[in-house]
Amino acid sequence: MPYALYLPVATRYTVVADTECDLAFCYSRAEEYHPPTLITPAETEVEIRGGGNATRQINKIIRPEFPAHRLLVVEVYTPGGNWSSYPPHKHDVHNPPGEVDLEEIYYYRVDRPEGYAIQKVYTPDRRLDETLTVRDGEMVLVPEGYHPVVAAHGYNVYYLNALAGSARSMAASDDPDYIWVRDTWRDKDPRVPLVTMEMEN
Repeated sequence: MPYALYLPVATRYTVVADTECDLAFCYSRAEEYHPPTLITPAETEVEIRGGGNATRQINKIIRPEFPAHRLLVVEVYTPGGNWSSYPPHKHDVHNPPGEVDLEEIYYYRVDRPEGYAIQKVYTPDRRLDETLTVRDGEMVLVPEGYHPVVAAHGYNVYYLNALAGSARSMAASDDPDYIWVRDTWRDKDPRVPLVTMEMEN
């Protein structure tokens, strides 16, 4: 489970690691000052989202109600063979409360070096229509459009999302062609959650 440190604008800082760890630096343009805040694993909200082979674990680190100007941060664990960010959704139009305009990055980790995920990024008019093979340590920028992900069978996939844009909201709209799949979900994948507080001890 993650630790995070929110630092306000114009902050100078030094990072010292006493043990081996992974550090991710998530930045966003900001003009508002909000106080520095440590976010501990116990303060991270866990959501099991989706159903069937679209079940995944969402760890909400910097949520919309968090006192920041633009930055939002979550991490997602997707079991091997499962879909994530599904049904395909987008957040590239400022039309609250249904959708807000957020740019987003996906930073990937895969639990074995030969593993991979596949991410599609496409706009409704197919002006942008890309299908990407993403491996451990790679990043995808989602400037606009729908952006579903699938983890290769046998490989658990993690991604860190940093988002920022027109509002402190995660409101998104689903691709209308695929909304129907929500009605087919009956059960959650029993492999999820992949990471829990109990695993820390």
